[in-house]
Amino acid sequence: MDELLTLDRGESPRVILRGDWTLANYSRLRRVQMPDVDPANDTSLQLDANEVSAMDTSGATILLNLFGAETLAKLTQSANGLSPERQALLQAVAQAVASQKASPPPQRWRLTDSLADLGAWTMRGWRQVLQFLDFLGVTLVTLASLIPRPWRWRWTALTAQMHHAGLNAVPIVMLLNFLVGAVVAFLGATVLADFGATIYTVDLVAYAFMRELGVLLAAILLAGRTASAFAAQIGSMKINEELDALRVQDLSPIELLVLPRVLALVIVLPLLTFLSIMAGMAGGAVVAAASLDISLAQYLTIVQDIPIRHMLLGISKAPVFAMLIALIGCLEGMKVAGSAQSVGEHTTSAVVQSIFVVILLDAVAALFFMQMGW
Repeated sequence: MDELLTLDRGESPRVILRGDWTLANYSRLRRVQMPDVDPANDTSLQLDANEVSAMDTSGATILLNLFGAETLAKLTQSANGLSPERQALLQAVAQAVASQKASPPPQRWRLTDSLADLGAWTMRGWRQVLQFLDFLGVTLVTLASLIPRPWRWRWTALTAQMHHAGLNAVPIVMLLNFLVGAVVAFLGATVLADFGATIYTVDLVAYAFMRELGVLLAAILLAGRTASAFAAQIGSMKINEELDALRVQDLSPIELLVLPRVLALVIVLPLLTFLSIMAGMAGGAVVAAASLDISLAQYLTIVQDIPIRHMLLGISKAPVFAMLIALIGCLEGMKVAGSAQSVGEHTTSAVVQSIFVVILLDAVAALFFMQMGW
């Protein structure tokens, strides 16, 4: 029998440990074998570690292999001569191995699992839609109740939100649309030059920005810039329990926080859309004058022949986009659950949802207008 581990068959059987149970003595530890005893079924078995000189995780692992995780954890609690440090070491090793065995093995891909995931995603999306419709309904009811009571309108909050969401966004919106207008003009001239129809680059830029790009780029910029700000602001207020404080004072967060933001975006996005269209066509005019030998007077003459209804169709989509962007941002802020990580997650969700909804509705509107012959 190896002297590192012996069995004393007295009135109460004892497994006696001796010597060095460390990595330096690992070659001898590997040869240790369990005596003729079943530690899992023998409830009277005890562990005696009075003669152990040293122990580390290597020795603890050998004991774990000999006794098993559950038995070693049980014997460690009543062991003789085991210091608190070594007892904690054995308990930690036993618990770590037990938790690894308890974790289920990785499963292979199955079609049923993918279908289940698809169903879960669908249900989450459906719940998001229902939450948005409920929030939209509450907002519209609150707005309808305030219309006949102008003394409760929040003019200061509305003006501040128009300044932050509209006026401060003018430089970046105009710069982006100017650059995109120049790019569209370059691409159009490159393709149309092969057909000797370079002059139609003006129509391409004008139609694109009047009907689609002007409102789409402005809405996407507001979705990334303003929806995220709304979600972060309201989410931070919820974490600080400011929304609860408003409700305790019998004040409506919808009336104080949501409506000014929604109305501000509904007012400023059509104006930003008009500026976007002008900036995009200005970018096209610069390219036309610099590279296509089309003078500014000729450019303006061609643009004047385009029916104004195309610009009105583009601007008509702006209030709808604005309401959706503002409501999504405010709703995600209301859903924050009390931590900085939750604020970040819902802010990101507000941006992603806003951009997705804007592009989706723009595509639907484009198909509808085309079918209607507008």
